[in-house]
Parts: sequence; C-alpha cells; structure tokens
Amino acid sequence: MARAGYVTLLQPQDRKSREAGDRREAIEARARLLAAGVGRTVLERLVERVRPLLQSGSVVADLGAGSGDAIAAIGAQAAVVGVGIDLSVAAAEHAARQFPGFTWVVANADRRLPLLDRSVDLVLSLHGRRNPEECARVLSRAGHLLVGVPAPDDLIELREAVQGEAFSRGRADAVIAEHAAHFAAIDQFVVREQHLLEHAAIADLLRGTYRGERRSAASRVTALSSIDVTLASEILLFSRT
Repeated sequence: MARAGYVTLLQPQDRKSREAGDRREAIEARARLLAAGVGRTVLERLVERVRPLLQSGSVVADLGAGSGDAIAAIGAQAAVVGVGIDLSVAAAEHAARQFPGFTWVVANADRRLPLLDRSVDLVLSLHGRRNPEECARVLSRAGHLLVGVPAPDDLIELREAVQGEAFSRGRADAVIAEHAAHFAAIDQFVVREQHLLEHAAIADLLRGTYRGERRSAASRVTALSSIDVTLASEILLFSRT
C-alpha cells in the first residue's frame, strides 16, 4: 500500500517502461478539463444509465480508471464498492488522493484482473482497456459490462485542425464482435457535448488525448486561439450470455 492510498500489484513483466500508462501531465490535464465541465455530460449520462442496475453494496470495477472520476460519479449516486484499476501510478495516486473512499490499484488490466470470480456487478471500460475473457470471469451472472469508445465524430474539429484531416470510423461493431463469445449487447447509444475551447483548454485536451502536443503539428496548435470541439462517446452495455 503506497502512502498516497493506492495498492501496487504491478510486476516487472507487466510494463515496458518505468512510466507505464498515462503520465501525470495527462492526468492533470483531464482533471482540469472535467473541472471546467468538459466531459461532464458523458459522466452524467453514464451514471443515469447504470444507476438502475446497482444496489447498495454493488461492486463496480473500472478498467483503465484514470483519474477515478467515473467511479466517483457513480458512488455519488449509489452506495457502491468501487475498484479502479490502471497501469499508471500517476493516475492511481491522483484518484486515491481525490477519492479515498474507493480502492485504487496499479495493475495491468490486459493480464489477469486482481478480482475474484463472479465478484463484480458492473465493469466499466471507458476509452481504455478491454479484456472480455477476464471481464466475463469476474462478473456475476447478473452483472453488466459497460464499454465506451470514441464515436466517429469525437474531436473531429480538433483532429482536422491539428492533423490536417479528420477520419471518421466507427468502432462499435468491432467491440461487439470482440465480446461476442461471452456477452450480448443490450443497449447502444451516443453521448455528445460541444464546447468552445480557448488555447489553454485546447492544449489540455491534446495532452490528455494524444499524450502531449505532437511536434509535427506544433505550429498548427500554436495558431489555435479557440475552436468549437465535439466530444462524442459511443456507449455499449453488455449482459453475460
């Protein structure tokens, strides 16, 4: 148990570098954006959808938990037991300091999840790690898996401005096929929000999304004083088969 309040279960073979996962700068950038309301709509819609599935004491696990805001948002509406798993020490430390009432674990979600068989009622995977076999193992028979992936128009204006072109590709069909051996999709919807972002917020969005401003696009980023940006997530809710 680290002094900051998170548990480290990471083994040397679980990471390729000493700074595996998201860097502190990316975590702090996302936290600033969320504090300003950027990304809040997705969290609110997520909580609205999963709240009827949970009871007092339900166990919620988040793979790639990041700064911990998804579990915290659910916990604010339901008395759940929350476990956030992330490869990044910086993410776990941030989450543990901000939300000490939940359990935060540094581990590689691509490998075996540090959770007992049939012990979880809801697994979240939001724009992060997916491990269908392990999710099926840890979920209770009546449990659910909620997966969020970028919708085709997510950040489309920013991608066009920074990269010079914007490709739109749907991911939902591939996610459904990826989980077909263990899960059936029972709901699918898109959550969108749009914000006019000034340069500082644009820089934070790049840090949190592209792991820092790319040098090849530095001049384009510098020229952006403000831009309307669409944040769009496609949400898929699965039940066990």
